[in-house]
Amino acid sequence: MRRIYFDHSATTPVLPEVVEAMLPCFTQYFGNASEPHLPGREAKKLLEASRETIARAIGAQPEEIMFTSGGTESDNLALKGVAEALSKKGNHIITSSIEHPAIGNTCKYLQRRGFEITYVPVDKYAIVDPDHVAAAITDRAILISIMHANNVVGSIQPIAEIGKIAREKGVIFHTDAVQSFGTLETDVGELNVDLMSISSHKLHGPKGVGALYIRKGTKLTPQMQGGEHERRRRAGTENVPGIVGFAKAVEIAMAETEEKAERLEKLRKYLVAGVLERIEEVSYNGHPEKRLPGNANFSFKYIEGESVVLQLDMVGIAVSSGSACASASLEPSHVLLAMGLTAEDAHGSLRVTMGRSNTKEEVDYFLEVLPEVVGKLRRMSPLYAQAR
Repeated sequence: MRRIYFDHSATTPVLPEVVEAMLPCFTQYFGNASEPHLPGREAKKLLEASRETIARAIGAQPEEIMFTSGGTESDNLALKGVAEALSKKGNHIITSSIEHPAIGNTCKYLQRRGFEITYVPVDKYAIVDPDHVAAAITDRAILISIMHANNVVGSIQPIAEIGKIAREKGVIFHTDAVQSFGTLETDVGELNVDLMSISSHKLHGPKGVGALYIRKGTKLTPQMQGGEHERRRRAGTENVPGIVGFAKAVEIAMAETEEKAERLEKLRKYLVAGVLERIEEVSYNGHPEKRLPGNANFSFKYIEGESVVLQLDMVGIAVSSGSACASASLEPSHVLLAMGLTAEDAHGSLRVTMGRSNTKEEVDYFLEVLPEVVGKLRRMSPLYAQAR
C-alpha cells in the first residue's frame, strides 16, 4: 500500500546523514563527556562542537545553549526555573490561550503553587496582539511566554515586537520555537528573547534531545538535582549521540531553510486550493499567510476529524486531528476554541503538515482520496442528514 506522511508537526524521519553522524558516538566516541580521560575528552569535543553549531544557528553564544531531553523539558525548565528564581520579585506569569500543553500544563502547575497566570487571547487567526500582552503586564510580572509558531494551525506570532515590550518592562521573555526552528529564521537577537526552547525531532534529528537558549544573565533555578553537568544547570550525563545528531540536523536545516520554506509554501497553497475547490462546507483555519509554510488546518462540517484521520490511514495517508500531545483525549482543540470556533467545528478539524520529502504527486493523491472520505463520513452522519 502506498504510504504518505503528512504529519511533520508531530515528528519527522531521521535523515540518513544524521544517523551516519551519530553512529561513531555509540562505539568509538562513547566516553562520558564529564570525565578527564581520553574517551571523555573525545566525547566532550563532539559535545562542544555540536553546541557551537546550534548556537551559531540561532545567533547565540555556545555557553548560552543548554541541552535537554526535548522541547517539553526545555519549556518546563524555562517556566519553573524562572518562577522559582524570581519568586521573591513577583508571582505573575503571562502566556497565551493557544500554547502547547508543555507550556499550558506547566502554567497550571505553577498556578496551583500560588503563581498568577494571565492568558492573553488571540484573534480569529490564532495570533496574539502585542498590545494585549503589554496591557497584561503588572508590577508583579516576572515572565512572558508566547510560542513562535502554533503547532495546530501554524500561525506565526509577532515575537520580536512582544520581546521588545518585555525588555522595556524588564520582564523575562521566553518563546517555544519547537515548531519554527529549522523552518523559520530564529535569531535570538532579532526576536528579542531571553529564553527559547528548541527540539531535534521536529527537524529530522533524533528524538529525546532538545535545547534551551538562556541569554547570559538570565536567572534560572535548575530543576534537576544531581551532577554538575551543563554548567550546573541540568544534571545528568549528556546524550552525546543525540546531541551530535541534533547538530547535524540543524546544519542541514540551516543550509536549506529558504528553499524549503518556498517549496513547502507552494505545496501548501496548492493543497489548500484543491481542498476548498473539491469539498463543500469546509473552512481553512489559521492565518492565510502568516503561518508555517507546510501547515494546513481545515474544519469539515458534520463529521469528526478523528474519523477522517482513521479513514485516510486506511489508504496509507498519515495526518492528524491536532497536536499529537493532546489528540488522544478526543477533546476539541483548545487552540481552535480560542480562535472562536464552535466545539462542533473544532471536532471536525484536520491538520496536514508537510515536510522536505513531500511531493506534488502525494498532494494529488491526497486530493483524490479526501473528497471520497469526507463524502462517505457525511453520508453516515446524522448531523449531515438533518442539515439536508
